[in-house]
Amino acid sequence: MSRAPGRGTTVVYDDAVTPADLEEWESDLQVLFARIRPLFYRTESKQHAEQYLRGLTSGLKRKNGWTIAEYAGETEPKALQRFLNQSPWDADALLELNRSYAVEHLADPGAVLVADPTGFAKKGKKSVGVQRQYSGTLGRVDNCQIATFLAYVSPGRERVLVDRRLYLPKTWTADPDRCAQAGVPPDVEFQTRPEQVRDMAAAVLAAGVPFGWLTADEEFGQTPN
Repeated sequence: MSRAPGRGTTVVYDDAVTPADLEEWESDLQVLFARIRPLFYRTESKQHAEQYLRGLTSGLKRKNGWTIAEYAGETEPKALQRFLNQSPWDADALLELNRSYAVEHLADPGAVLVADPTGFAKKGKKSVGVQRQYSGTLGRVDNCQIATFLAYVSPGRERVLVDRRLYLPKTWTADPDRCAQAGVPPDVEFQTRPEQVRDMAAAVLAAGVPFGWLTADEEFGQTPN
């Protein structure tokens, strides 16, 4: 930090964000919004998608339905909740768009794919895939969901998620009625988390995403195949 002498001094911070930076970021964000808008059918859904993304990328300490709705200027979170839970849009198409966008800006043959399972604590038994199981995220056996994520890390340490799979335990796949009630497609079969990672890595390769290595934690290293 440097300070100019005298009263009414101006404080200048090294690497400070300038108005020009903000304009450039907003311009880039508008380009991204333009790419994702066709995935949403209704004008309200397009608006809510932008509101939600702005909330996720904001400086909010806690990011949930209420805080993001308030940040977006909504009086209550119902509209954003309906958008997330009921609005028709293709999550896989959005994932592919995100992956292609990341490749345009971060692609490097020396990049690393990082696979990692993450647990989400749950109180009830209706959430898809929930059961008492060990979660490294929680550090214990608890009632939770577990998802397997795949991140793309460039040599410059930029990071972006490029794929995900919700882990569905055998207790779920062996109970078709429970799966049907929860909205799980009837053709979904049991997969171990290492199998999920192999499928995601294959999808990345098929999409032409360049990388040099794939790494994961010890759970995957203990898998023989």
